[in-house]
Amino acid sequence: MFRSKKLLRYARNYACQACGSSGTTVAAHANSHKFGKGLGIKSEDQFTAYVCYNCHDIIDGRSGKLSREEREAMWIDAWIKTVRIWFNDSIVEVR
Repeated sequence: MFRSKKLLRYARNYACQACGSSGTTVAAHANSHKFGKGLGIKSEDQFTAYVCYNCHDIIDGRSGKLSREEREAMWIDAWIKTVRIWFNDSIVEVR
């Protein structure tokens, strides 16, 4: 199982990849079994999106604003942007 505190901490350095907010950003793990999420099990750290607290609440379903499909689509869009950051800023490098 891939875990990286360093990768998760980098979230603090970026704006929210869902709404663009420049407030406090955190690493939000995927909530779908497709990404390894299980009962009491977080998905692996490569399946995190850098989002603000408000968007994290929406993605995790605490706001009740979006359907499960809409929340997953929101997370996937933010995750794609997050992965782009990892490579563009050399947080993740290919050897």
